[in-house]
Amino acid sequence: MANSNSSARPVWQENPLFRFFASLKLAVVLLAVLIVAAIAGTLYESSFDANVARAYVYGAPWFNLWLILLGANLAVSAISRWPWRKHHVAFLITHLGIITLLTGSLIGRIWGTEGTITLFKGEPPTNRLLVNQHQLRIHDTDGIVKGYAAEFLHHPPNPDHPKELGVLASGARLSIIDYAAAIEGKLNPRPLADGGAPALHFTISTALMNQHLESWLLVDDPQHGNFSMGLANIELKRGVARDAGRGDSPNRPSSTSHQPDVDLEESIFAFSKAPDEQIGRVAKGGSIGAKVQLLAPEKGNKGRVAILLNGKEASFDVAENLGREVAIDGTPFTLKIDNYWADFRIQDGKPGSLTEQPNNPAVLVTIHGKGTPAAAPASKNPHGGNELTTNGGPPTMPPAGSETPNRLTLFVAEDGLLSYELVSRKTGASTGKIDINKPLATGWADWQLKIDKTMPHAEPWMDFAPMKTSASSPAADLPDGVRVRLEQNGETFEQWVPAGWQIAVPTSPNETQVAYGWKVIPLPIALELVDFEVKRNEGSDAPAGFKSTLRISTAEGESATGQCWMNNPFSFPGAWLHTWTGLTYKISQASWNPDNLGQSTVQILRDPGWLLKWIGSLLVVNGVFLMFYVRGFRRGTAVAPVIAPAPLKSQKHVRVPEEAIAS
Repeated sequence: MANSNSSARPVWQENPLFRFFASLKLAVVLLAVLIVAAIAGTLYESSFDANVARAYVYGAPWFNLWLILLGANLAVSAISRWPWRKHHVAFLITHLGIITLLTGSLIGRIWGTEGTITLFKGEPPTNRLLVNQHQLRIHDTDGIVKGYAAEFLHHPPNPDHPKELGVLASGARLSIIDYAAAIEGKLNPRPLADGGAPALHFTISTALMNQHLESWLLVDDPQHGNFSMGLANIELKRGVARDAGRGDSPNRPSSTSHQPDVDLEESIFAFSKAPDEQIGRVAKGGSIGAKVQLLAPEKGNKGRVAILLNGKEASFDVAENLGREVAIDGTPFTLKIDNYWADFRIQDGKPGSLTEQPNNPAVLVTIHGKGTPAAAPASKNPHGGNELTTNGGPPTMPPAGSETPNRLTLFVAEDGLLSYELVSRKTGASTGKIDINKPLATGWADWQLKIDKTMPHAEPWMDFAPMKTSASSPAADLPDGVRVRLEQNGETFEQWVPAGWQIAVPTSPNETQVAYGWKVIPLPIALELVDFEVKRNEGSDAPAGFKSTLRISTAEGESATGQCWMNNPFSFPGAWLHTWTGLTYKISQASWNPDNLGQSTVQILRDPGWLLKWIGSLLVVNGVFLMFYVRGFRRGTAVAPVIAPAPLKSQKHVRVPEEAIAS
C-alpha cells in the first residue's frame, strides 16, 4: 500500500546541512567534548586555581562556540520532528529549556559584569571596577589609554616566541617577551645635578647568622626612607642627631618601688649561639625582667630553654613543651614555647629556618603572669591587641615603620655630615657621628652596619627582576609581572613591569607609560563609602560581622544609599523591572582590612541572563517530568490499548469478505 501525502517529510528536512545539525551523532560528539572539557576544567581548578580553569576552559572562545553548536543541534533536532504530535511536547519543552539555559549563560558571559572595588571612607566616589583578568595598559603618545589582554597562566611568552601587540601611535612596536610569577623590586636611586633628596647605601651583616643585607635609603621618603629587618628598624632623616649620652637600657629594672602587681606579658627571642643575647617585646603591662637562654641541642634533640627570673632558675625541654603552657616554679609566671627554628634566618622581615640542621638554633617564648614591671611598657599598637601576635597565634615580626625595640635613625645634615641615634635592647641608647666605610656595632646580636655610598641629590628609581619561587618559598607577597619590549627607530627598550606599577619607557617624541595589573572597567555608577561598622563578639575582640554603608550615584543625578553585609547584598537600581531583567547591580560585602576600619572591598555583579537561566532550568525539569512520568506525553500512549476478547463457549467460523479486510 502506498504512503499517504500527510506522512511525507518536507523537502527542507532532507537538506544535507539540516540533517547534519539534527543528527544524533553530532549531539553525542558535542556532549562528549563538553564532558571532557568539564573534567579538564575541574582538574585545572583543583591543581591550579579558578583563573586557570576560566582562561583555558570555561572562558575560552572555543567553549562559547561549542555551546552555540550544541544550541543549534538542539534547535534543529526539535524542528526535525515537524509536524509535532502530542508525544513530542515533553521532548520540545526539554530542548527549549536547554536552549534557553545556554542563551542565558552566553548573555551573562558576554554582557555581564563581575569585579571588586576597594573604597575608603572620606574619599570621593569611584567607578573603577577591578576585574579578575590581567591586562597590559598603555598610555600612548596620542593620549589614548589602550588595554591588551595579558593572561599568562600556563604558556607564557618568551624572547623566542613573544606576544606581538602591534604598533603604537609613536610608531613603536610593542610586544611582551616574558612573564614571571614573582617580581622583586630593588631601590636604585639615580643621581641628579640638583634637587631631589639625599640618599645613602648601607650594608648590615652578621657572622653569627651568616647573613649580609644591603639597601638604599632616601631621606624622609615615606616609601623608601625606612628599612625593616623585622627585629630592628633603620630609617634616614634630615638634620643632626641630638647630642645625648648613653641612655638607660629598656631591660634595666625600674627604680620605682612598691608598684602594684599588674598583668604582664612579654615575648622573647633567644639564640643558642648567642647566650647573652635576647630580643624581647612587651605585649602587656611591662617587661618581666627575665633572662632567657637556649641551651645547645644534644643527641638530636632541640635543646632546653633556661629561665632566670626573680632569682629563680628553671629549664624546659623544647621538644616536649613546644606549644604548651607550663608554670615557672617559684614564680607567679607561666611560660609558653611558641616556636623553634633549627637554622634561624630573617627572610622578608619574618623569622624562618633555612635548613632542618641545628646550625643556628633559636626559640621564641612568651612569659605572662601578675607582677611588678621591670621596665616601662613598650609602645602600644594603635589598632589594639598584642603587637606581636596575629589572630591569637605566636608572635611575628613587627610591621615596617612601627616602633621596634631595636632601631637606628640615620641623619644627613645640609653639609653632608652623617650622624645616628641608636636604640638597642642590650646596650641602651647612644648617639654620635658615623663615617663612610666605618662599621658601626648596633648591639643587636653581632650585627654591624656600614655606609658605603652617598648621593647629595637623587631621585627614586626601582630595578625589577624575576624571583625564583618554590613550594618552600612561594613568595606570596611579591607581585607577578611581564617584560615588555618597545622597538622604535632601530632602538630597543626592554623593561620588567610588576603588577600594580606604572613604568615610563623613553620613546620619542614623548615617553610611553606602561602599566600591568587587573583589568579596569569604568561603571556607569559611582560608589562612595559612607561608613563601615565592625561588630565584635561580646567579651572579646573577635569580629562577629562587618557592614558597609554605601552611597550610589549616576551621571544623570540619580542617587541611593544602602547597606550590605555578609549574605545581604544591596541592589541598584532597586526597581522590580531592573531586578527581573537582570539590569541591576548587586553589591555584596567582599572583604575588609582589620588594620584600617575606613576601608572596605565590595563585589559588584550584573548578570542580564539570570532570568533566562532560571526559566531554562524550570523548562528542563518540567520536560523531563512529562517525558518519564506522565503517560499522555509519552510516545505510543495515544494508541488505544488492545484488549483480548473473553473466550466464548461456542464459536462459529465466519467468513469475512476480502473487501472488508481491505477497508
